[in-house]
Amino acid sequence: MESLPLWAQGGAVVLLLLLSGFFSISETSMMAINRHRLKHLVKQGVLGARTTQMLLGKTDRLLSVILIGNNLINTIIPVLTTAIALRTFGNNNVVLSVTTGLVAFFIIIFSEITPKIVGATFPEKIALPASFIINPLMRVAAPLVWSVNILASGILRLLRINTRDAQEQRLSTDELRTIVLESGSFMPHKHRSILLNLFDLENISVDDVMVPRPRIEALDLDAPIEHILQQLETCYHNKLVVYQGDIDRVQGVLHVRKTLAALHNHELARETLLELLTEPYFVPSGTPVFQQLQYFQENRQRIGLIVNEYGEVQGIVTPEDIIEELIGEFTTTMPRSANTRAGWNDAGECIVSGSMPLRELNRWLNLKLPTDGPKTLNGLLLETLEEIPEGNVSVQIGGCRLEVMQIDNQAIKTVKLFKPAAPRVER
Repeated sequence: MESLPLWAQGGAVVLLLLLSGFFSISETSMMAINRHRLKHLVKQGVLGARTTQMLLGKTDRLLSVILIGNNLINTIIPVLTTAIALRTFGNNNVVLSVTTGLVAFFIIIFSEITPKIVGATFPEKIALPASFIINPLMRVAAPLVWSVNILASGILRLLRINTRDAQEQRLSTDELRTIVLESGSFMPHKHRSILLNLFDLENISVDDVMVPRPRIEALDLDAPIEHILQQLETCYHNKLVVYQGDIDRVQGVLHVRKTLAALHNHELARETLLELLTEPYFVPSGTPVFQQLQYFQENRQRIGLIVNEYGEVQGIVTPEDIIEELIGEFTTTMPRSANTRAGWNDAGECIVSGSMPLRELNRWLNLKLPTDGPKTLNGLLLETLEEIPEGNVSVQIGGCRLEVMQIDNQAIKTVKLFKPAAPRVER
């Protein structure tokens, strides 16, 4: 090197700094690249994606090549700059100290910090092209890499660190939820909402999505024939739960359209209705919704009656009730009253029934009422107040003010909700 002119030696130092920066930027981009995104790029046939994936499959060899190259270059640079300083200024301690400080500064800035920041910011744009240079380097340096890895493996064995048992890193449900939340403009809002609802289904049971007992549209066989016929002609649903005297004494499920067709030009009789009933399908309370959806498929059922440990009917559930948790309400849902159909009025108020399920209320009015306890608005208010209110009572829950308006049969019948104020955005 001493025979080379100073400009050539200085050029060599600059070249070595660039090579050191290349190894640093390659290491950071390779480690920062999203593995799931990389698999997608491989399937799309993107240039360099398959090579990058292959290199990441041999992480120990990849890191060995990069670290060996980076450290060798960072060792050569101070030696070379010191030789240049001695040749130019002689054996001067001040010059050597200044030279050492400058070299350390340039290595930190241009070979470490700046390349690593760029590599972490643009991992795909850097890792894919860099793989075409790193791959042949791995082959050329294979003997050296093998020797270094043998020594490193021996040290790990002495420390009793077993790297072979390390399992492939998998994303948890919470991590997937975070990815979906941070997808931003890359995913339509509706699609993002469906995925988030899908994650929530793991933590809820049929009790959370059922139509509660007071809201079940059912047919009483003990009612007068005229009343039964009127109910069949005006009922909202196509399938009705049929009971006798008490809803806990379920006789079966009646297909309304088929029944009306069979009764055409025939006189309605209770015996005829009993012949048209299908066997009721009972679902234990607390059954997970995913499991119940599978049961609906296997048993070819469209309606299930949820019963508790005493055999009492708690509500009904259908596949549509479960799917509504994913994509929102269908037009087949029981219509709400005229007061609640429009949602919030101009004054920011809404009157709802006390029997309304909390999950449906949250989804409909975009509220955050707690759903880990009682399932209905009536139950939530009674649990909060710890007594049956005797008059108009106002309480704040989940950021929403609720006012009890009407009480009937020891239960809260109607409630007025006041729209929560929009959160203030700090600037």
